[in-house]
Amino acid sequence: MLRSMTGFGRCLVETPQFTQQWEIKSVNSRHLDLKWRLPLIARNLEPQLEKVVRRFGARGRVDISLTLQYNAGSAPDAAFNQAQAKAMLDALAAFAQERGEHFVPNYNTLLQLPSLWGESLDEMDENFIAHLEEGLAMALEDWNEARSTEGHALAQDMTARILRMEEWVDVIAQRAPAIREERMAIVRERLNELLATQGSELDESRFLQEVVILTDKLDVSEELTRLHTHLDRLRELLNTGKDAGRRLDFTLQECFREINTCGNKTPDVQLSRLVVDFKNELEKCREQVQNLE
Repeated sequence: MLRSMTGFGRCLVETPQFTQQWEIKSVNSRHLDLKWRLPLIARNLEPQLEKVVRRFGARGRVDISLTLQYNAGSAPDAAFNQAQAKAMLDALAAFAQERGEHFVPNYNTLLQLPSLWGESLDEMDENFIAHLEEGLAMALEDWNEARSTEGHALAQDMTARILRMEEWVDVIAQRAPAIREERMAIVRERLNELLATQGSELDESRFLQEVVILTDKLDVSEELTRLHTHLDRLRELLNTGKDAGRRLDFTLQECFREINTCGNKTPDVQLSRLVVDFKNELEKCREQVQNLE
């Protein structure tokens, strides 16, 4: 299913030992960019948890936060990094001695240094890890549900625009032959006027050669065929959904190329306005695609 890169997910899971709450927020990005906010006890699990995230998403800037609350008697013991604290205090004492000053450590200050504190788990409990992975997966499912809802809305909007552009392609196809005839009539008239002032007559064979060249310059049949193909491809990608964002963006660029050529080849006021409207619809589609995974 087509998914937006913008979404929000949440999950609250209670166990006999602790309660975990996951929150996931995401915006569009070219690649999968994960920003973690985890408790100290779970920070070394980021690589393992990232594998879970990649099962649910492929692109976007994703902010993932976890809040853990332990039940009474279940919280792990606090671990104090004595070696690091001793090294810091010794360095400060040496610095004070070098300056000829007396150094008296304030041990309460050490309580405010998160780098010195942790939770004493020599080996991470496998059940604990499994519970976190399960909770994260549930939050990611909620996140994907929100992204799918928005993706469906974006797909409906783009489908309506594609239908409108397909109608305009048919208008161009119907109008293009008449434009060629009008341009050839104008060329013939102007040549006759020019030759009349010089007392000469129009050479039909030469005129036919010029007509062939002009007809080729005004022919947009190939561009219209490719436009139809690209618009069909857009529909297909919207229905397929998987990894559609980049492919949709590329196909829209090709549509821009073809409609721009049509506008250059068909010097007509009515079609010029239609081409401008066509480009506006393509631009709106590109804005939508920027939010699709």
